[in-house]
Amino acid sequence: MLLADYERHLTAERDLSEHSVRAYIGDVADLIDHLTRLGHDDLTGLDIRGLRSWLAKQQSLGKSRSTMARRATAARVFTAWAQRTGRIETDPGALLASPKPHKSLPGVLGQADTRAVLDAAAVAADDGSPVGLRDLAIMELLYATGIRVGELCALDIDEVDTSRRVVRVFGKGRKERSVPYGVPASAALDRWLGEARPKVVRPGSGPALFLGSRGGRIDQRTVRRLVHARIDAVDAPDLSPHGLRHTAATHLLEGGADLRSVQELLGHASLATTQIYTHVSGERLRRAYEQAHPRA
Repeated sequence: MLLADYERHLTAERDLSEHSVRAYIGDVADLIDHLTRLGHDDLTGLDIRGLRSWLAKQQSLGKSRSTMARRATAARVFTAWAQRTGRIETDPGALLASPKPHKSLPGVLGQADTRAVLDAAAVAADDGSPVGLRDLAIMELLYATGIRVGELCALDIDEVDTSRRVVRVFGKGRKERSVPYGVPASAALDRWLGEARPKVVRPGSGPALFLGSRGGRIDQRTVRRLVHARIDAVDAPDLSPHGLRHTAATHLLEGGADLRSVQELLGHASLATTQIYTHVSGERLRRAYEQAHPRA
């Protein structure tokens, strides 16, 4: 009952994605199991000592810093909700420090590799098949906009302004933003909407922009398989759809875009999240310097 109530809160009130809800519920279930093993049958053990004991157990199991940071956040969100709904008297999560996650540099494709991947997608669409045209439009739009794979799958037709070449995206927390896209993505989208989508649409397809082979809204697993396959076809470093997002951001900065604009395009709540891409560009600059400068 407790986890069911909390899940409804995360879904209805916080409007979190299905993936985030699943992660938060899993973390809280693990926390409650830990407290039970310590001899607490209810939330009486939900204090700062219990939270620190749980995180210490995660550390002893070799969990990464990013996982530890996420679980500390999950605990704070849960204890704040539990206190607000009268399930506990005080909020111990407010006293909990969060381990700082390790900020590794995201993998990205070089511009030459990116062109090769998109060219391969275009070649695969030369037969005019609905799937080939759809996949080309997906690849072009992911790279052109840097949107998340979940945002892409959730797009409806009326959220694409083909005349202005702008897509309206609802990101985390249902925050809305408008993201422009370029001519190649526009051409691919026009072919998908004009030639291919009408061939796969079915009763009940609804307004989904991208459809699966059976006419329903495309799912994230299909998009992930597509991205891996197109990258593998040109023997480029393997990346996920999120890797294309990293790639788009990096290429924008390398092309002279300012950090604030990239933050807005990607839908980052904090500029600090966007700043990691300056590190990627800096690393590339250093490698180029070391390879080219005679006194490097």
